Formats: sequence, structure tokens, C-alpha cells
Amino acid sequence: MKKTLIIISALAFLYACSGNEQKKETESKGLDTKDLTGDSKSSDTKYADDSKGVGKFTNVQVGEHLDKAMLETGTKIYDLKCSSCHKLTSEKLVGPGWKGVTSRRKAEWVMNFVTNTDEMLNKNVAAQAMLEECLVRMPNQNLSEADARSIYEFMRKNDGGN
Repeated sequence: MKKTLIIISALAFLYACSGNEQKKETESKGLDTKDLTGDSKSSDTKYADDSKGVGKFTNVQVGEHLDKAMLETGTKIYDLKCSSCHKLTSEKLVGPGWKGVTSRRKAEWVMNFVTNTDEMLNKNVAAQAMLEECLVRMPNQNLSEADARSIYEFMRKNDGGN
């Protein structure tokens, strides 16, 4: 019984330590994972890191000033669905901190990520890099398009928008 337990433990350890296969595969396909701003270019467009992400949002109009109604809704959504995993500082909790996210990511990328998380994690290099760093997949929060836009507005406010 002890031998079996030791063998199973050793195999589990080896499996857990082999987590760099995806990174090696990404590097072998010519992807640049250094630039996580979403502007990375690839020699293989199938795996390209599009700065707008993967999903239905391709052109989001963001006003110069914050929309108070969206901001109020975004605050409520953050409190209910996001705050348990994301801090408003740059500090990582379960997921990455939100400080500065609107200067690093386009509105389309954020909104595609929060509404199309699984596909983004499967196809977007920047999202995959965040997963490697955080080690936890973000669950689907079932956000509507309006909810996603409100969350982005909340992020803008958090980043000093007016």
C-alpha cells in the first residue's frame, strides 16, 4: 500500500511540474509572450494575440467622461461578482489586480474576456499568460453586453477617469 501511495505521489508531482508545456508550445509557434499589452504579433495568425481579444466586441465607443449610470451598475457588479477575486490595486488576489487595466487593455479586450472567458483563455496569448501567472481560470460570470460595458466603466473610474 505504501509503495502504491509513493508511486502515485511521485506521478502526481511529475505531472504538476510539467506545466510549462503550453509555454514551450507557444514559443515553438513563434509567439511573443513578452508583450502582454495585447499588441503582440505572431508568425502564426491562428494563434495571434489580437489587441481586441476573441469575441463579439470589435468596436466599443468609450466617451471622454464616465457614464454615471454605467458606473453605478459596474460598481454593483464588481461588489457582487468580482471583488472576491480581484482587488482594485495592482495586488493579485485570486485573479490579477485591476489598477491600470484600462491603460494596458482596450475596452474590446476586457469586454471580450469577461463575456467570453473560455475562448479567450484558449486563443489569446495575453489571457493565457495571465492564467499561467494566476493559475486559476476565471469562471463564466454570465455577464450581458451591458454588464461588460458597465464593468469597463467601473475600471475606468478605478484608473482615475472622470
